[in-house]
Amino acid sequence: MVSFKLLAGGYDVFVATYLFNAATSSLTLLNKSPTGRNPSWIALHPTNRSLLYAVNQESGAGSIQSFGIKTDGTLTDAIDTVSSGGRSPPFVTALSTGSVAVVNYASGTGRIIPTTSEGTKFDSFAPIITFPTPEVGTSHPHMVVENFGEVLVPDLGGDTIWRLRANPSTGASDIEGSIPQPKGSGPRHIAIFNNRLFTLHELSSTLSVQTLPDADGTSNTLAIVSIIPSSPPEGAKWAAAEILIPPPSEKFPVPYIYVSNRNKGPQTPEGDTIAIFEHVNFGQPDEGLVLVNQVYTGLDQIRGMGFGNAREGGDEYLAAAGHAGAAGVIVLQRIDGGRGLQIVARNLDIPTRTSFLWL
Repeated sequence: MVSFKLLAGGYDVFVATYLFNAATSSLTLLNKSPTGRNPSWIALHPTNRSLLYAVNQESGAGSIQSFGIKTDGTLTDAIDTVSSGGRSPPFVTALSTGSVAVVNYASGTGRIIPTTSEGTKFDSFAPIITFPTPEVGTSHPHMVVENFGEVLVPDLGGDTIWRLRANPSTGASDIEGSIPQPKGSGPRHIAIFNNRLFTLHELSSTLSVQTLPDADGTSNTLAIVSIIPSSPPEGAKWAAAEILIPPPSEKFPVPYIYVSNRNKGPQTPEGDTIAIFEHVNFGQPDEGLVLVNQVYTGLDQIRGMGFGNAREGGDEYLAAAGHAGAAGVIVLQRIDGGRGLQIVARNLDIPTRTSFLWL
């Protein structure tokens, strides 16, 4: 394909639709579809790509909404809205079971909400999950990843990854264990590939790889590395944000790991970087992570990123934006087999965006 539509959420009252033309290296803002407040994270239904879920990341009572996606990439009016069960939900995702999972950063809670009407309507009676309060600090769940019937939730404040599974008697999801992380590291986002757990830690700006244990087992940390670029600007305050591992394809056979560095301190014109790592020596004593590249983006506080769809040739491209500043949205092209990235398009119509989906 030559042209791709993509959706972008942010801290305002709309989801933006863009058109990226690979032939002309142009990125055009097509529309702004009205939503509830702060649709900072958006997610597609797992089988119906014309159905979108979005959080309303309110500092008070948060919620999630469902929308239809029209053929031109714009959204219908909200089909349904339901409480997220807490404050400041930063993440929502659709599960293979038909339920929608949401977590609440500011209140240490979450919900796994069954849906009806082909995923468009939410069960408002779904129970609220309260994550344990750590000995020091506050629980801050930040993401949800489904893995073979288990739901994993990295807790940035609790320095752990909670393991949830549906109770066969009640159907509700119960916490059945955890995968501890280094104290003070702040696990924010995770990815699973090749039976390994990759964790991006916000507070320590590190990336780790661990074995993925059975429900009753323990996990071994195989490597943990810094993601911070060398020679950072004076006064930089790092806070890692996103991790992506696009599936291997014919054009990109090596599953490189892409993580965003988010500098909350003074910015330079070069902006924040996207660090690229390779997972090496799988199953060997020296299994680990090797830094391949640090790509400067000109963006300020990269929060969310999104790769295109491999089946349509879109996995060659990565969309990114900053949570601050005015650098807009960029599209980067993977080069050198994925070992590098180069900016091929930029749109400045909206200064900031925080999450992306390619249609």
